Amino acid sequence: MPVSLPWVDQPAAPGMLRAEADWEGRPGTAGEITSALAGWNRLRYEITEEASPGCDAMRFSYTPDLGIFSAVTMANGDVVVPESRLRAAMTVASAASSPVVRLAGGAVSDRTDRATSLEEELSRLLGEPWDDELEPFRCAADGAPVRWLHATG
Repeated sequence: MPVSLPWVDQPAAPGMLRAEADWEGRPGTAGEITSALAGWNRLRYEITEEASPGCDAMRFSYTPDLGIFSAVTMANGDVVVPESRLRAAMTVASAASSPVVRLAGGAVSDRTDRATSLEEELSRLLGEPWDDELEPFRCAADGAPVRWLHATG
């Protein structure tokens, strides 16, 4: 169904607008909305989806500088980091500590321009760069309307 968002001034960035909407829909809708908005690179947004039977809760965040962040979340909003993502972060951080990496075929890559520490990798897994950038935009302006959306059947 068509949605009309109530756009109001964004006090965190004069000249910009903000809108908020609570919604209900089938599981996976948050990811679909995020995908649909992905091409609108001047937006900053967050979309959350509560857990439902058989589906984990999800949070999607987007900023023009950082791109899309997605994470499974617990009932209290904490980000859940799967084991495979933790292992990948450790591998990246470990490789970053070496100034050169041997690639397939014997080629050498200088990693100093991309080197990150384990702390930086974990920060990204938790979405901290997105939180830092979005925090000033999260507070609603005084009197900002909120529209409740409900999907039926």
